[in-house]
Amino acid sequence: MARASTTSDAFNAVAEPRRREILFYLAATERPVGAIVAALGLEQPSVSKHLKVLRDVGLVRMRCQGRQKLYRTNAEAIRPLHEWAGFFERYWQHQLNRVKERAEQMVRSNPLDQDAEALNSPNPNPSNPTPSEPTEKEKQ
Repeated sequence: MARASTTSDAFNAVAEPRRREILFYLAATERPVGAIVAALGLEQPSVSKHLKVLRDVGLVRMRCQGRQKLYRTNAEAIRPLHEWAGFFERYWQHQLNRVKERAEQMVRSNPLDQDAEALNSPNPNPSNPTPSEPTEKEKQ
């Protein structure tokens, strides 16, 4: 099966890590190409090509200010990506909660660990000294 063109949709466009970097950088405010080049350490022709792909799929918008072109993210176009990723975030949060519950259950059900923990912990009841602590009579 042939891979879809990077310009076919937002998902294919953001499959390229440098494009994700550009989107992240543009999230704060609109910027000219030169600022993107300087901030990300990429070559200007490369940034221009990535911006064209991002514009073609609608993830980035451009406006002209005199001779300068300013780019910014298009939050509305990013929404489908966010919603898709949100599904997996909920899935992994559920999985992590299950792992946590299982670990807590194992700790509660293993009496050997509890006994070892009790031996290693300081005496919680000073009025009832442990065998290694002298009683008040022995101290006198």
